[in-house]
Amino acid sequence: MSNSRDAIALARLAREGRRYWAGQAGQGIWAAERACIGPLCERWFGPHALELSLAPVLTDMCPVQHALRWAPTPELAESRSTLVCPPDQLALPDGCLDLVVVHHLLEVLPSAHHVLQEAARVTADDGHLVLFGWSPYGTAGCSRVRPEWRRHFHGGGRWRSPAQLSDWLEFVDFEAQRVDYCGFRLPGGPGRNAMLETLGRRYNLPLGDAYMIHARRRSQLIQPQRGRLAFERPVAGPALGGITRLGSSSRRAPD
Repeated sequence: MSNSRDAIALARLAREGRRYWAGQAGQGIWAAERACIGPLCERWFGPHALELSLAPVLTDMCPVQHALRWAPTPELAESRSTLVCPPDQLALPDGCLDLVVVHHLLEVLPSAHHVLQEAARVTADDGHLVLFGWSPYGTAGCSRVRPEWRRHFHGGGRWRSPAQLSDWLEFVDFEAQRVDYCGFRLPGGPGRNAMLETLGRRYNLPLGDAYMIHARRRSQLIQPQRGRLAFERPVAGPALGGITRLGSSSRRAPD
């Protein structure tokens, strides 16, 4: 995304995304996602955080000293604390952030692998990487077969399951610690149903429209135990494979 054509396309995508998240459907999902990350985020301390998102701020309850927002172009910057750059070329040094949130961008950006690689690069060794995605198995995912849904912003792009993104995380030396589902509703209903949200969150059913993956760097999951090295068991999904960085590996990241 280095030439002017890519910048124009990204700015158009950002405007479409902001319109969706400002609407009724977007606000319903946003509220569910904020309730999902809130209990975790309130326990995360640190000086710096970044949200790669087109929605309103999700982590304003997080006790970080300096929270950055992101925008693809200067005219879309909302404040002086906005990082303006391509999402796959973050203008930040390695390991400088305690919390990085990638919110529904990996579905719609053509360089999704590189965006995740950059998000992992700028996350501190003891930091937290959070990914929000649309679930292909939720109500909205099943409804995508209908042509009218494809015209919506949130119905576009390529939706990947938590298992697929867990495979992607392997390539950037991260491991999923937990997967939480949210945005439960009836087919054709509004973006959030309070009763279904309570039941779905209580049992963490994989039927919500969205999910949140909390990941940590794999090196932080190695704990000494009686003179041996032991790996923590991930909350969701099987243990991932070997430690490999995208930038230094000849292996191709899975689709």
